[in-house]
Order: sequence, then C-alpha cells, then structure tokens
Amino acid sequence: MDGIVNLGPLAFATDRLLAVALLVGFVFAMDRIAAQASGRVRPATGLAILAGLVVARVAFVLTYRDLFARDWASAFAFWQGGFNAWAGFLAAAVVLIWKARPAAVMHRSLAALALFGTAWFAGSALLQQDPRPLPDLPSLARLDGRQVTIDELADGPVVINLWATWCPPCRRELPMLAEAAEDSDVPILLINQGEDGELVRNYLLANGVPGSAVLLDPPASATRALGNAALPTTLFIDASGQLVATHVGEISRAALAAQINDLEGE
Repeated sequence: MDGIVNLGPLAFATDRLLAVALLVGFVFAMDRIAAQASGRVRPATGLAILAGLVVARVAFVLTYRDLFARDWASAFAFWQGGFNAWAGFLAAAVVLIWKARPAAVMHRSLAALALFGTAWFAGSALLQQDPRPLPDLPSLARLDGRQVTIDELADGPVVINLWATWCPPCRRELPMLAEAAEDSDVPILLINQGEDGELVRNYLLANGVPGSAVLLDPPASATRALGNAALPTTLFIDASGQLVATHVGEISRAALAAQINDLEGE
C-alpha cells in the first residue's frame, strides 16, 4: 500500500507525499487560471478541494460502515487514511461546474482537475509495492519468554504490526489491533520493537490490552531486517510469504479489514 520516504529521522508514506504535492500543484494551477482570466473570476478552488476530500472520506466510511459503526469516532480520523479517490474527484468536478465562472475558467479548471486526477491514479499505480520475500526474521519471544518464529505462528497469510510503547500512534491503534487479532482468521502479530518484556507486560496490563498476539523483539531486529525505522508500520504478507503491502503510520479498523480481505482473496 504505502512506500516510505526517509528524510533524516522522519519517515513519510509516499502516497501521502504524492497527494500533498498534487494538491499544491492544483492550487498553483488554479491560481494561474484565475490570473490569466479577464473579468469576473470565481475559480472555487478551496470549495472544490474541501468537497473532494470530504466526499472521498464519506464514500470510504460508507463502504465500511459496519466497521466504523463499532467506533464511529474513527470516521473522523482521516490521518489514518481511507479515501475513495473517484468519489472525491467527481465531487470536486461538480463544484467547479457549479461555481467556477466565467465558462472559460470552468473549462480550464476542469481540465486542470482531470490532469491532476490522472497524475494521481498514474502515480498511485507506479507507487504500488512490488511483492518481495519477507526477510528472514530472527526468533521472537512471547510475553512468557518462549521463543517462536513467524513460520510457527502462521502457515498462510499474516499481518505484522511493528510498534513500541513510547510511540503515540502505536498506543492509539494497539487496542484495536489486539481486538482484531482475537477475531481475525488471518493471524495478526504485534511485534514490539526494542523494549524488554517487563516493560511491555506492565504497559499491556495497565491499559487493559490483551497480549495473546504480542511478541517481543528487544533488539528491534525486525525493523532492521525490513529496512524501516518508522513506527507504527503494518505489513501484509500473502500465503506464499511475499510482502505485498505496507501501511506506514496509524491504521484504521476499516483499512486493516480491507487489506486482509485482499490477502484472503489472493
């Protein structure tokens, strides 16, 4: 799902960087259209962007309304991802047709929207992660100290979440992931990075988080093996052991379910 761009100590999902870059480009293009037009100009840029983002999010939430019904407040957690791009671009086009004036400005605005929309879909396709073998991960440990391996815990598709107690988005998503792990047909393994067992056990106990899916990796060797320093990161591995998608940052219940559905359908 997401690639990663590392800028010093910061890590960013490539699809989100692409979205921001295209939004900035669209605003600049609309500003040039307005500047070159004569007479009364109403490009409606801000309203088109707002409508596009809101409708894209609402369409995604409605698609997974059963999951959002379990935690309706998460529908507003747009930073977790989850937008229907087609619905968003259609809403932006409707606003431009309705508000952009004169007609020449409307036509140029729609052309700019089509251009940046094409760039989004083409860029998203190019940024799709090519399947690659999951690196050999070292032996991990359960909370009771027993050593285990990924192969012992999953003989088909598997979801791996890398997290730490010091990471705020990790703490926010952990209860949901632990709950999902208890109900999911696809194993969800929550691999703590760089912390000792006592600290993790105390954290889970204090916050009422079940630890049946939690594994320990005190040297954070999984992070190094995967070449990813960003936490949290959720990895989706298919039945053949190929890493097919990566979600950087906090993940929603709906996004998790959608990706698991893709794994089960492969």
